[in-house]
Formats: sequence, C-alpha cells, structure tokens
Amino acid sequence: MSHPTNPDESPSASPAVDSLDLPRYGATFGEAFKLFFLKYGTFDGRASRSEYWWVMLLNVLVTSACAALMVVGGANLLDPGGTELPDAAAPGLLIWLTYWLVTFLPNLALGMRRFHDANFEGETYFVCWLPYVGLPIALVLAMMPSKPEGARFDPDRSWPPAKRTP
Repeated sequence: MSHPTNPDESPSASPAVDSLDLPRYGATFGEAFKLFFLKYGTFDGRASRSEYWWVMLLNVLVTSACAALMVVGGANLLDPGGTELPDAAAPGLLIWLTYWLVTFLPNLALGMRRFHDANFEGETYFVCWLPYVGLPIALVLAMMPSKPEGARFDPDRSWPPAKRTP
C-alpha cells in the first residue's frame, strides 16, 4: 500500500481536533468552515489547501446565489448607464454585502495563512488586488503544495524567542 506524499491527501496527518495552531490537512467542508471563523483574525500560522479551497467554494456559492437573486429581481434589466437598482434585486445585494463585510477579515487571514503553508510571505496575498493579473497569480500560488519550510510561520510558543549561539 502506497502512502500519499501530499499532506492534503492524508487525513492521518491532521493535528489533534482541538489544535488551532497547525494546519488541518484533509479538512472536511465543516472543519474548514469552523476553522475559518475560529481563526477569524489569525494572520500567523498556516492553512492547508483543503481549509482554503473549501472556504473559497463557499464564497463562490454564496456570491452565485446572491447574483441569482439579483437577476431574478431584475438587476440584469438595468440600463448600461443606469444607477437605480430595482427594489426586487436589493435583497440579493444586501445579503452579498453583509456576507462580504462579515467575511472580509477572515478571508484575508485565511489567504495569508494559505500562502504561509506554501512558504510564501503572507503579504504576497495582496497580489490578488492587482488589476488583470493579480487574481490568476494568487490562484496559482494558492494551489501550490504545502512545504515543510512553511512551519517558520507557525506561532512561537516561547517568548522571548531563544537566542541563537554561534
């Protein structure tokens, strides 16, 4: 029997259920969603690919559902230069704006932790805000496999850090 080399494919590689410091490789949708909100503003540490992509799927589903509500409400009938949203399209927009406001910070933190797991600086995640090229670059970087070197971004449990001796 061969063992997977990718940590995302090995459920046995997951840390203890109560540990929030380490990435949860092989996370289910429910685990990823729970961790997403438990680590609401945690920018240090790492997030596995499964943690990241389950939440991105949820974001796409919520956005698609809200867009569908807006279309059903007549938002697709707007004049190209029109500024008024039909009243029936407002609920979809309000739900989407509320979801975006509630999840902006956790999405930012999750993206930075995902980049840490692939051994990139978390601030590299801001590349997704570049016009035209940012999102494709960020998607490719988020798909990179987990690297053991990414552990350098894990929270240090000892303070102050131990001094290095030459």
